[in-house]
This record gives sequence, structure tokens and C-alpha cells, in this order.
Amino acid sequence: MSRIFPVAAVLLAGSALIVLTKPGAAAERAVLAPAAATTEPVTGHRETATFAGGCFWGVEGVFSHVKGVVSATSGYAGGDASTADYESVSTGTTGHAESVRVVFDPTQVNYADLLRIYFSVVADPTLLNRQGPDRGTQYRSALFPASPAQEKVARAYIAQLSAAHVYARPIVTRIEGNLRFFPAEAHHQDFMARNPTYPYIVMNDRPKVEALKRLFPTSWKA
Repeated sequence: MSRIFPVAAVLLAGSALIVLTKPGAAAERAVLAPAAATTEPVTGHRETATFAGGCFWGVEGVFSHVKGVVSATSGYAGGDASTADYESVSTGTTGHAESVRVVFDPTQVNYADLLRIYFSVVADPTLLNRQGPDRGTQYRSALFPASPAQEKVARAYIAQLSAAHVYARPIVTRIEGNLRFFPAEAHHQDFMARNPTYPYIVMNDRPKVEALKRLFPTSWKA
């Protein structure tokens, strides 16, 4: 599954490849969602949650900059182990979504806080089976709650956002029950941090990280 991005022109200058693009054309507009009215009780210092919101490079890139997040791992969720690989998932027929498993300290950032960040800057929850320039069920907006408490918070928050008409179109984010998560191949991990000037990252993912820093300054970590 190739990463595509809007290109106005491609110029070859000697051995250099210069890509001219429309700034921000492929980045979804950030919307500051309200704080969640329902939260889950804090029962420890480690919790896990899985989010799908388009290309996992950007989802991981955003959550890795959230204070209280211990780790963010790109991978696949929603399908079987036999098809949990990049080439298979790219067909859009495996049931998997490109996802990110987030391990976090709920005494610093709770699940409701992560949901607010997700709905504000990670994904456009009104887009069905697509995000930015990417199309297919593998790019769907979906939540994989790790517990009944998380599911309760997620359903309540989506209802809250819908009632408040935060978005111009209906929310289509799915809440899914298949909790199996399979880490992606090594070269996909920390892709944004390792490839900050990659054109797809510049066009589609860096604006999301910048929006996180702008809209959630107290939650930002370098």
C-alpha cells in the first residue's frame, strides 16, 4: 500500500528530487473537541488502548508526543493473525485497520483525554473508510476499547460530540470488539520521527502534531 500525496509538480534537478506540493492540502482540519463528560476511574499506572485513524505513521506520531503516553506502537487490529502483514492489509480485505496501540499512565492522561486528542487532531471522524489521501477499510476511523470501562467512555463521548454537533457531518467512527493487536513491521515503527522530511509525513502528519502542540499545550511533550 503506497503512501500517496498531492503533488503539484515533480522536478528533477541533477540527482535531487524536488517535490512541490500545496501546503496542508492533505491534512485534515483540526477541531478542538470538548472535554469528555464521562471518564473512567483510575485503577493503576499502566493502561492500554488501541486507535485506528488512517495511516498509522501519523497516529503514532501524535500519541508519542502526548504527556503520560509510555509507548505508541504501529500495527494492525480487527483481523486475524494470518493476514496481519503490510501487503495483506493493503488489499483492504483482511478486516484489519492500520492501528496504534497506546500504553499510557492514567494518572497523567486518562482514556477520555486520549479520545479528545484523537477526535480533535488525529482523525476526521466523519470520513468513512478514508483519511487524508488514503482510501480503504484499512484506513477507517475505529476504536478498540481494552475494557468495558473504556467502551462506556468511548460510546458516551461519541454521543456527546454528536449531540453537540461538533462536526458538520455525522460521526462514523466505529467501536470494535476484536482486541487482538499485531505490531507492524519494524520499518513502520517510529516512522515519523525517523523520516521527518518524507513528503507524506510533511503533508499529512506533521500538521497533526503541530495541531496537538497548539491545541493541547499542557499535554505536549517533546
